[in-house]
Amino acid sequence: MKKFLSIIGAATLSLSLVACGGTSEEDTQGAEEAEGEASVDEPVTIKIGASAVPHTEVLEFAAPLLEERGITLEIETFTDYILPNTALRDGDIDVNYFQTPGYLAQQIEEYDYDFVSLGEVHAEPIGIYSKEYSSLEELPEGAEIIFSDSISDHGRILPIFERAGLIELDVEEGELATIDDISSNPKNLVFGSQQVEARFLAPSFENGEGDAVAINTNYALEGGVDIEQYGIAFESEDVLQPNLIVVRAEDQDRPEFQVLVEVLQSEEVRQFIEEQYNGAVIPMG
Repeated sequence: MKKFLSIIGAATLSLSLVACGGTSEEDTQGAEEAEGEASVDEPVTIKIGASAVPHTEVLEFAAPLLEERGITLEIETFTDYILPNTALRDGDIDVNYFQTPGYLAQQIEEYDYDFVSLGEVHAEPIGIYSKEYSSLEELPEGAEIIFSDSISDHGRILPIFERAGLIELDVEEGELATIDDISSNPKNLVFGSQQVEARFLAPSFENGEGDAVAINTNYALEGGVDIEQYGIAFESEDVLQPNLIVVRAEDQDRPEFQVLVEVLQSEEVRQFIEEQYNGAVIPMG
């Protein structure tokens, strides 16, 4: 899948589900394996906000696994990146699952949210898509690149072009680049003349706007973009940003949230992500 299928997640975390019983050697071993698992004292419901694809689909798969651990999920699907955080702040949901560390940091700085991440589940490499060109190197002089209006996304998109040798960025290590940080642009590529909400990037691509469009993978999947056919470049493995489980800081020690993270990082969920998305979504955690 054009530079994309080579990006593969690494670590594996397995869950052991142990039944109560006698004191045989197998039971004793199973109890020891279960000792590190979080648990809930009584059945509980978690209200979780998420993007549609892949987040809601992952949660729907995980719901029966959570039921076995005494947790019922109520999933609210959001179509943008703003409302899941306002809903979490206002107490309309208990948890959200859609954002990366860079976006979370930006939102906390801008809105003074008292949020924390409990863990990472998967990564979605941002891709550059074009119907006319098959590589970044083929982009012509003055090519127009359309991308998200989220500044945190700019810091993920621009390094893709820098690694391809098309631009140079003057930015300190660890800082997210912005358009203003472009120090060399020999082809005079036009970045950001059209900046749209991330959910509208796939329609912009399908409508033939720009020479290339940078699309978040969840919206590429949701919008039916053929990733294999039209994806010409993607974030590299070493800079992938994971999607996080985020809660209000005051709630971070609630045991049901620890169980939620364990299940979403389990081998069962990892296998579902790998098989369902064929490399377009990468399990992490």
